[in-house]
Amino acid sequence: MAEDRHQQRQQRLKEQVDARIAAAQETRGLLLVFTGNGKGKTTAAFGTVTRAVGHGMQAGVIQFIKGEWPNGEKNLLQQHGVEFQVMATGFTWETQNKAADTAACQAVWQHGKRMLADSSLDLVLLDELTYMLTYGYLALEEVLEALRRRPEHQTVIVTGRGCHRDVLELADTVTEMRPVKHAFDAGIKAQQGIDW
Repeated sequence: MAEDRHQQRQQRLKEQVDARIAAAQETRGLLLVFTGNGKGKTTAAFGTVTRAVGHGMQAGVIQFIKGEWPNGEKNLLQQHGVEFQVMATGFTWETQNKAADTAACQAVWQHGKRMLADSSLDLVLLDELTYMLTYGYLALEEVLEALRRRPEHQTVIVTGRGCHRDVLELADTVTEMRPVKHAFDAGIKAQQGIDW
């Protein structure tokens, strides 16, 4: 009896899922946003980049805020043809120089605009872009325009806390990471290969 009820529930679920799959007919690139105060936004984005590359797709990565420290994702993915452009100034609370940070951001954004116009790229990651908008290093409308004008098949991932509402509105999929517990709060150091 219990097995019959389980089979019936699963059959109803299957029918619902099959109907949703059948209704989804459009094929185009997506705008994905990974935001929120929790850990894992960049990690989730790089998981998607790795998946895409594993399927033979071409990808490019722009990293805002990241510094010169070792980057495991870059070490691996560059070997598979993924172009990385890194702002390389480190965290803005370390530099404390808005003019220099703005100039560095603008320089790496030129590569971002190039990638967003490159039809050979199936996927572009704009890692930590949200901060560049929050701090005013990039003009919101310029970023939105570049996202809107990208090749139709191109998927873009935007990461970072506090994503601007206009980017959220433009996005196809938004995932908000929520902190529940973090080892760093318990005094445990960030670890190479795990945290970066």
